[in-house]
Amino acid sequence: MLHAVYFSKSNQSSWTIFYNNRYVESDTFKLEKQRRNLAFLPAAEGDPAAVFSAHLLNLLRFGMVDKYLSNTNVFEHAGRFYVTAENHIPQEINIKTLETLGKWDVDGTWTRPFSSHAKKVRSTGELVTFGFYPQKPYFEIGIISADGKKVVQKVDLKFKRCTLSHEIGITQRYNVIMDFPLVIDINRLLAGGPLIKYVKKEYARIGVMPIYGDADSIKWFEVEPAAAFHIVNCCEDGDEVVVIACKARESIIPGPEFGLDKYEWFSSGFKHIKQVRKSDQDSQDGAFFTRVYEWRLNMKSGEVKGKYLTGTEFSMDFPIINEKFTGVKNKYGYTQVIDSAASSISGMAKYGGLAKLHLEEKTSEFCQADQQPEELIKVEYHKFPEGTFCSGATFVPKFGSLEEEDGWITAFVHDEKSNISQVYILDAKNISSKPIAKIKLPSRRSRPGPRHVAAQVWPSWASTPSPWQSSWAAPLLGLQKGQGTIPQRSEEIPLGAG
Repeated sequence: MLHAVYFSKSNQSSWTIFYNNRYVESDTFKLEKQRRNLAFLPAAEGDPAAVFSAHLLNLLRFGMVDKYLSNTNVFEHAGRFYVTAENHIPQEINIKTLETLGKWDVDGTWTRPFSSHAKKVRSTGELVTFGFYPQKPYFEIGIISADGKKVVQKVDLKFKRCTLSHEIGITQRYNVIMDFPLVIDINRLLAGGPLIKYVKKEYARIGVMPIYGDADSIKWFEVEPAAAFHIVNCCEDGDEVVVIACKARESIIPGPEFGLDKYEWFSSGFKHIKQVRKSDQDSQDGAFFTRVYEWRLNMKSGEVKGKYLTGTEFSMDFPIINEKFTGVKNKYGYTQVIDSAASSISGMAKYGGLAKLHLEEKTSEFCQADQQPEELIKVEYHKFPEGTFCSGATFVPKFGSLEEEDGWITAFVHDEKSNISQVYILDAKNISSKPIAKIKLPSRRSRPGPRHVAAQVWPSWASTPSPWQSSWAAPLLGLQKGQGTIPQRSEEIPLGAG
């Protein structure tokens, strides 16, 4: 489901605020809606024989092996908005009503799954994406024209396995491909194993490819196997390509193998790393503890240098930056902070705060695991009240400003004690300060989870705002103090009603 908050200025001192939510109506959603019942059998995890049977039955009944989710990210290209997840092509939405307008296959030129986090080429406005599939070609990269009307290049990277990759990186000259050992394997499923498996004994590598290159032009760098779904940013620094991402010891996807206790598996994985002895590094305890990590890949020598940038005080993931700085050297990043204790107790990820990464400011922390100090970056925190958790944090740049940190961090939060959902708005320059606004939602939003799709949609991409864009882009000056309650605009109520 999509959630959106709209701001409209009615005069010099008055703002009207609306809230809207709506389901993404993919083809499979419409099918189940028509049947008035769930139709697709779960086909990602569980007993291998049951997973295979679910795929087969779904295919025979509906012509599709699994449900199309479109529940991971919202992005804009060529003035249009889309929602996506990596198991299918994106769905276009009307940003004013949240109505689903239909599948976006780029006029029939892109027919395979689509990255959850495509990236724009700064110099051309083209969109770089990829799609993986459990049959050859396993992994393809595509470049979509700046007007969104055609795929101008599609390249088979000639992978030998189907890697479940979540995000692509980009610099001014290169694409950055994360090939880590989270593998989809149909043959393994047929042999009685899991369809999706994190195979920590297999290879992990990062590829650096000219934006318009081919498989033979990729320079591969072998790295330590790990789980690294989300990229903070990538840039070029002399002969090196710098990749900054959130890295954990093991993957939370697809969950425990069949027969293991699900709660115990997740609960152990979310434990704080300080609770894990060095001798227990191969156990499930603390396996999902995530830190910001930097790889420096030397394009001339082939050397790889890697180090953690954040310490062990908090686990953090789901990074965001000012998107104007995507692909170039930047000073700041922001993440959601995992409440390890609450997550371990509940057996699910809970995000109890936000963090600001000062990528160019150094500090040091004593590392208990190695019994020595390590050089880290400065991190500021904004902690939510106890029992309050967020999802879908977004950076909203101040319109017209050239300063990287000049803007706001917004997030949907939910107080589990009071059962109240709110939108928090924080000054990105002073993230540790109190929110400049808390906006109470008219109804409870579903439990915040790790998805990005709940992120507020702001036209921060626009260089010259249209009248309706400018009414949304800089509304926060009128919300400097206090709290507010906003009316709900649901899908049954016409646009403009409150």
